[in-house]
Amino acid sequence: MSEVLHLVGVFFSYAVLAIFAQNAIFTRGLGVSRLVQLVGDKRTSSWWFALMLCITQVLVAPLAFYAGRLLAPLPNRAQLRPVVYLACIAVVCLFELVVLKLAKGPRSGQLIRILPIAAVNSGVLGTVLVERTQSFTLEQSIGFGLGSGLGYLLAVMLVTEAQNRLRSRAIPEAFRGLPITLIYIGVLALAIYGFTGHSVIL
Repeated sequence: MSEVLHLVGVFFSYAVLAIFAQNAIFTRGLGVSRLVQLVGDKRTSSWWFALMLCITQVLVAPLAFYAGRLLAPLPNRAQLRPVVYLACIAVVCLFELVVLKLAKGPRSGQLIRILPIAAVNSGVLGTVLVERTQSFTLEQSIGFGLGSGLGYLLAVMLVTEAQNRLRSRAIPEAFRGLPITLIYIGVLALAIYGFTGHSVIL
């Protein structure tokens, strides 16, 4: 029982770490281009996109963990890692696609359209590479994958909320729109980067 509680504690601690201190967007810049595109995109729901991203990362984590262990003894593992992890993502994406087609729910069509964009997002591959280069255990990898997906949702929420506030007439015209959004993301990134224990040297 104590072993199970320990594993659950590790899982949630790495999920929280990935959401805040190691936020994939704000500390590593993963998926930023898609994040900016998501804001104000009426065709794609940020919530459903983040959900598909989160599910994909959680399902890819154990697959990549075992694939990484098979690659470990190989001399050319550094070159093979990205290709093998992309193959893991493709397998998970196909699995999710089959499940969504079989489910035939009211939102299946929308989720099928969102799935390839979420699965190919640099945040998925980047998270897997972080997990394997840091030699995370299986529970740490799954927790970090879940946290990275939720961290992406947090980032989307923060930027979406900012869009409503960054339309002020006090902002110079040259900075309105994308420029002020990128400045806002940069300031947030510096603030969250500080959670990792780094300080900005001026």
